[in-house]
Amino acid sequence: MVRREGLLRRRYAYYAVRITVNVMMLAVGTVAFVLVGDSWWQLLIAAYLAMVFTQFGFMGHDAGHRQIFSSRWANDLAGYAHGAVTGFSYEWWVGKHNQHHAHPNHEDHDPDIEIPALAFSREQALGKRGLLRWVTRYQAILFIPLLMSEAVMLRIASVQAVLRREVRSVALEAVLLVTNLVGSLLLVFLVLSPLKAGVFILVHQGLMGVYLGCSFAPNHKGMPMLAKDDKVGYLYKQVLTSRNISGGRWVDFLLGGLNYQIEHHLFPSMPRPNLRRAQALVHDFCTRHGVSYTQCGLLASYAWVLRHLHEVSAPLRTRTR
Repeated sequence: MVRREGLLRRRYAYYAVRITVNVMMLAVGTVAFVLVGDSWWQLLIAAYLAMVFTQFGFMGHDAGHRQIFSSRWANDLAGYAHGAVTGFSYEWWVGKHNQHHAHPNHEDHDPDIEIPALAFSREQALGKRGLLRWVTRYQAILFIPLLMSEAVMLRIASVQAVLRREVRSVALEAVLLVTNLVGSLLLVFLVLSPLKAGVFILVHQGLMGVYLGCSFAPNHKGMPMLAKDDKVGYLYKQVLTSRNISGGRWVDFLLGGLNYQIEHHLFPSMPRPNLRRAQALVHDFCTRHGVSYTQCGLLASYAWVLRHLHEVSAPLRTRTR
């Protein structure tokens, strides 16, 4: 049905416009940064650039799933280019993300639920030790503050992957990461005083981390977890562990198409603009076949995630009383 509707065809015009808009937004932010100069008003630009960089990250995500072009090399070229802007290793992220898609919410195989400071099941919570156990105990309260480190942690993981030679193009990835880091620091410290530069970096990276985390967290957190012995077919595995976020075009832009998480997991290479059309088709199919299809609003999804984090960490709070 999806093929008959043409929903797997490339959408070159859409991506040409989206990439052009992203580049223009980055150019505007860079020019504004230079013109404003050594001022605390730069913190507004730091927030704006956090949004722009995250939009580049969404486009790198699409490239990693082969959504933009039909050929692998063209998608990889786009992915490396967007990784050069965000400061993340494209190859490392693709490998990690593909593993997530193959085993969503699987306790032994999904890297997205193997986060040291967070627990997504009671078994994970009870396995925490030391400081991480204390953090997990209050993870629902600390969730947003913890997200502020997400962008920095992705940068660190990218460097580690290159140093450990966990990527194929070690030299290319190393050059891109170093160029991004050195170029960004030079620009910031040339324009701003050391104090303002440090605060600018903290605001930019912190808000980017929150934006990234708040874009990915609603997709699976709080949905059913799969144990190592669970045998679930592809359809059920992808649909039952995923959650869609309802809303208009502004939600599509805000979340980079990740709000159609069910459709995206069923058809990872489907171009982003086709996901909205696929949503009704997939929903009807699941309804006819009795497959639970979860969808809620954006704010409701955050409440769902925080409630889940609070519930799974309850044993840690009970044992301290």
